[in-house]
Amino acid sequence: MLYSQAPHDTEAMVAHLGKVAGRLVLLLSMMRMASSDMLERMRAEAQLARLNEELEVRVEERTAQLAASNLALESEILVRRHAEQKAQAQLARLSLLHQITRAIGERQDLNSIFQVVVRSLEDQLPVDFGCLCFHDAVDHVLTVECVGIKSGALAMELAMPERSRIDIDENGLSRCVMGQLVYEPDITRSSFPFPVRLARGGLCAMVLAPLQVESRVFGVLVAARKERDSFSSGECEFLRQLSEHVALAAHQAQLHGALQQAYEDLRQTQQAVMQQERLRALGQMASGIAHDINNALSPVSLYTQSLLEREPGLSARTRDYLETIQRAVEDVAHTVARMREFYRQREPQLTLMPVHLNQLVQQVVDLTRARWSDMPQLRGTVIALRTELAEQLPAISGIESEIREALINLIFNAVDAVPGGGTLTLRTKLAGGADGHGQVRIEVGDDGVGMDEETRRRCLEPFFTTKGERGTGLGLAMVYGVLRRHNGEIEIDSAVGRGTTVSLNFPVPQAAPATPSQDRLDSARLSRLRLLLVDDDPLLLKSLCNTLEAEGHVVTTANDGVAGIAAFRAASARGETFAAVITDLGMPDVDGRKVASAIKAASPATPVIMLTGWGKRLMSEDDIPAHVDHLLSKPPKLRELRETLAQCCEPGRAQGAIEVSE
Repeated sequence: MLYSQAPHDTEAMVAHLGKVAGRLVLLLSMMRMASSDMLERMRAEAQLARLNEELEVRVEERTAQLAASNLALESEILVRRHAEQKAQAQLARLSLLHQITRAIGERQDLNSIFQVVVRSLEDQLPVDFGCLCFHDAVDHVLTVECVGIKSGALAMELAMPERSRIDIDENGLSRCVMGQLVYEPDITRSSFPFPVRLARGGLCAMVLAPLQVESRVFGVLVAARKERDSFSSGECEFLRQLSEHVALAAHQAQLHGALQQAYEDLRQTQQAVMQQERLRALGQMASGIAHDINNALSPVSLYTQSLLEREPGLSARTRDYLETIQRAVEDVAHTVARMREFYRQREPQLTLMPVHLNQLVQQVVDLTRARWSDMPQLRGTVIALRTELAEQLPAISGIESEIREALINLIFNAVDAVPGGGTLTLRTKLAGGADGHGQVRIEVGDDGVGMDEETRRRCLEPFFTTKGERGTGLGLAMVYGVLRRHNGEIEIDSAVGRGTTVSLNFPVPQAAPATPSQDRLDSARLSRLRLLLVDDDPLLLKSLCNTLEAEGHVVTTANDGVAGIAAFRAASARGETFAAVITDLGMPDVDGRKVASAIKAASPATPVIMLTGWGKRLMSEDDIPAHVDHLLSKPPKLRELRETLAQCCEPGRAQGAIEVSE
């Protein structure tokens, strides 16, 4: 049974061996394949290792490149950051320059411009010390014009307040005033006095920028800091540009100021011309009406003087009234004659007489009583007038009527200044003058509304008034003219709500003013003269004739020039002579010049006296007509007329004198 199974086992074994061989072959194949894969893998790993090494080299190289790039980028970032900071600083400085330029461009005065510049530098640049100086090319010095507010204390410590002077040469400032920007990073090493002075105040860095216009340096901008090397080149350039803008703005401000001054001068000149034209027109108008006014006043003046002299039985009240009338007539005559002469010096032909101011004040109080007492009471207000008169006040040399009229004007102004009532004060005193000589002072004060500074400054100008249509603007101008003619001074002390005090200061004469000799006047009355009167005004002719006849003279009258010449020739034909001919100037057809010429042609020795309302004007303009020996003004004064007639009766010129029968 075993043999029967053997073939089968062999076959199985063969089959098994075949399987094993196949498996071995497969294993060998697989091993070959594995070995091949291993080799391939080893080659791959080797290649991978090589590639890895190459990659690492490339990575290292790239890393190095990246590191270098990073360093370059960081450096570029730093450069860009520095450039950005520089650009921002430059932009800030440009903005500051624009801000300062715009601020100073809106201003027209140098002080304001300089204050803006220095304050902006202190606050926004900033600097520890800043100032602006003017360059004086004549004295070759710098004058500190403006110091910053924050620099004020340091400026006092450095002895550099405003208006202080700094020499240029000895302080090393010549380069700056020649137009160069000067930067000293460390002034502690400088040997010049000016940097040393700044260093003593704790400052270490300094920039001097010239203010230059049209190649001319007119100033210097000084900026300093406490740290060394603290000004960058950009800041130095900024200060240079700023100095150019400041110089231009200052130059424009100076031009604007000069233009404003020129305009103001032109305006004042035009105003002065207009005022002079108005004054000239007023003078012409006054000259035109002077003849008529003075003719109308002449009879009043002559009869008043005659009554006062020849009527001893007048009551005290009547005499007082007549004296008031006489003063009023004289005041009107002086006003008319003076309307065109506000600012002229005192005419040399005016005769100065002793004036007692205390008596004059009392007269003015009486003359103005209606204005300061009666009229206010009608409005329900009360004005009190108080007088404080110094005792033993010396007399002054002057024209009483002018001073009286000036005081009347001041009282009227004082009354207008107290519309609700108040107190007026008239005070006289003896004071010392600026020249060491005595002065007599009259003060007219009120406790009224007062004047502001502009009004007080202009109140003496002709035609300037604060009263509107009620005022003419001539009152204080007239007062000023009176003081000028008397070599006096006027002072005005006033403030709003505090009232006004006007002081008139008159010099005390060194010698007593000369008065007409009474002997001379008496001798004039002793001579009885034959006189010819020629005038076209019948009232004046009648009053003058009556007055001269009352003096004892024989008077022939003629109512115009033709009649006057005819009367003179008729008397000459009869063998009669006139001691003098008194003629008016302005008459129809034949005026006083022609009358004088005809009289002198017929009798050269006969004196011709011209009595005219234009007398003061002709004398002030030195325009006395030809052939006229004496010139008198209307209204006539008996004293002046007697003196003139006395001169006509001097020895050798006494023709026409008539013997007085005892």
